[in-house]
Amino acid sequence: SMSLQRNVLASLASQLYVTLVGILMVPLYLRYMGAEAYGLVGFFTMLQLWFGLLDAGLTPTLARETARQRGGATDAVTYRRLVRALETIFLAVALAGGVAIVAAGEAIATRWLQSSRLAVGEVVGAIQLMGPIFALRWMAGLYRSALTGAERLQWLGGFNAAVATLRFAGVLPLLMFVGTSPTLFFGYQLAIAALETGWLATQAYRCFPLLPPATRLGLHWKPLRPVLRFSLSIALTSAVWILITQTDKLVLSRVLPLAEYGYFTLAVLVAGAILLLSGPIGNAITPRLARLEAEGAHDQLIRIYRQGTQGVAVIAGAMAITFAFAAEPLLWAWTGDRELARTCAPILGLYALGNGVLAVAAFPYYLQFAKGSLRLHVIGNVAFAVLFVPIVVVASLRWGALGAAWVWLGMNLLSLVAWLPLVHHRFEPGLNARWYTQDTLFIAAAAALAGGAAAAFWPDGGSRAHALAGTSLVGGASLAAAAAASSAMRERARSLWRGWRPACA
Repeated sequence: SMSLQRNVLASLASQLYVTLVGILMVPLYLRYMGAEAYGLVGFFTMLQLWFGLLDAGLTPTLARETARQRGGATDAVTYRRLVRALETIFLAVALAGGVAIVAAGEAIATRWLQSSRLAVGEVVGAIQLMGPIFALRWMAGLYRSALTGAERLQWLGGFNAAVATLRFAGVLPLLMFVGTSPTLFFGYQLAIAALETGWLATQAYRCFPLLPPATRLGLHWKPLRPVLRFSLSIALTSAVWILITQTDKLVLSRVLPLAEYGYFTLAVLVAGAILLLSGPIGNAITPRLARLEAEGAHDQLIRIYRQGTQGVAVIAGAMAITFAFAAEPLLWAWTGDRELARTCAPILGLYALGNGVLAVAAFPYYLQFAKGSLRLHVIGNVAFAVLFVPIVVVASLRWGALGAAWVWLGMNLLSLVAWLPLVHHRFEPGLNARWYTQDTLFIAAAAALAGGAAAAFWPDGGSRAHALAGTSLVGGASLAAAAAASSAMRERARSLWRGWRPACA
């Protein structure tokens, strides 16, 4: 429908902007703060994700319950009592987690991180500021999930873009004219986190359904019980997901000098753009799939599921191929640092390909989420983690960042090939062959052929402008070929052509 398309486009445009503004600022952070201080920013990002272990699956559950309430599955009082119970839990976790980070600041600075240039006091101060930032962003996540479930994605897109501008670009005048210390940087981020949380809470409350007159909400745990099994399934999944995506970064933060960790963080940040840009499609279709499942609209659910898969395959496939074939010229054009480009390029290429596979492999999860049955998903993720965590720890300790990158790509390919067919067979028999060929493989192969040909055609070396032009050529060729290989994109193009043609007559 048009509203779903608008939601997807709003989410996509916002995420594109947020991703780009975050990435484009990195060379300036490196210039003003230095690689060690940027390593602290990378450590902060990684720790925030570990903080997400405490979520216990409650934010996605609130998004799903909000969508269900709007579809008529629950009444206003039950829903509002659920929100109140979740707010209480989140506030307790935010306070406990924030205080724990502040208390551990000195131990982390002196016994874990390998800094050589930054004063210990600066590192301790920066880590202690991270605690309240985590607590505030944690609360913000709850209200953001309610707005996602209410399909307020167009407003949320604009809001996220505004906050990203303040967070990433707004700090630059401070670094340029006031000081470049990590404590100043994180002090500013704390102020932005407070603004973000207050604003999101206000908007979420405006979306909540009105209560009947004289209703007292109180604090009731009963509304949590029906959703607890579902949320705990997601909790285990989230915990496993953080283990899978962050174990390498945690081990490397101990092993690598802080400056080298900063460079590793930079490569992973750029590769992460693939997941950030493909994620909004999943965020937009997940509540819609849940609603269609509740309404019994099976054919429409599968159509949207397949269209979403193809959309992500086009975006993630083109980006992964571009980063794999043009990693060094891209990094050189972006940072102006040839040594950094040479060091980070192999890590970027491998993580990008792994993320491209992962973006597409997330779709069977959306299907299980909509059907409210995550047992198979939990089993698959636990099996993946049991294999992945010890292998990536050994590879990180022995071969550093490059070892971790190879393990990341290999394990994601194994999951795509060995596990996903079982999920499709269980939830949608007969879909698997079409999903693998028409919805993913054809698109990825087309992007790889076109991107590889463009990379071979464009000569190496030259100025930063030359490198940027070559990267753009590889990216444009990959994207055009991927879109042409997608039946959903071709159908969309045909419908646009049919709508446009009479206006020209």
